[in-house]
Amino acid sequence: MTARTLLESDVAWGASGLVPGVVQDAGDGRVLMVAYLDAEALAATMATGEIHFHSRSRDRLWRKGETSGNVLRLLDVAIDCDGDALLFQVNPTGPTCHRNTRSCFDPEGTAVSERSAVPLPRQNFEWLETLWATIDERASADPASSYTARLLAGGVDAPGRKVTEEATEVLMAAKDDAVATETDRAATRDALTGEVADLVYHTLVLLRQRGLEPAAVIARLRERHKP
Repeated sequence: MTARTLLESDVAWGASGLVPGVVQDAGDGRVLMVAYLDAEALAATMATGEIHFHSRSRDRLWRKGETSGNVLRLLDVAIDCDGDALLFQVNPTGPTCHRNTRSCFDPEGTAVSERSAVPLPRQNFEWLETLWATIDERASADPASSYTARLLAGGVDAPGRKVTEEATEVLMAAKDDAVATETDRAATRDALTGEVADLVYHTLVLLRQRGLEPAAVIARLRERHKP
């Protein structure tokens, strides 16, 4: 995801020349911290892709994680309707709070262990928002000019048949990969990746055809999740 660029002129700075910045984990929406930015901090954030703030106690530019190494990598930024608050979506590289908790809003005694402090590689699930937006847009397109539009216009059977077909091909590709030699594995992994991509895409099209948003599926997965 490429963050939009904010300029100094986009922001309604407060009387002290500062604006609050809310930091949110892009992976699950958890609010990690709130701090203040001045024009210098905003420019540094946009230029480096790492969150910078203005330290009010030290009256200087502050790169989050400059001491701990737990930097916040910028994925996206939004500005509120009045222009006087910023929302940063980030990929955190470790605990955000100086108390070694994931979030500054976590209670005492919930410090992240050394093992769990090492973040899992980001899987870029947030890009699926872009795919979903494209599928939704194609719903109003001419079926003659868009494969997605043709599927949506074909009723539930059109994307439904493709989901069934792609699920079978995922299984076949996975079985091929399971017995592949190391020499062949690059090819079988590539084939499996492509088949899973086709399945995800057609599943999202099926959801759109039925007027069901992926958020409902995510909510169901969260209900079932047992940490």
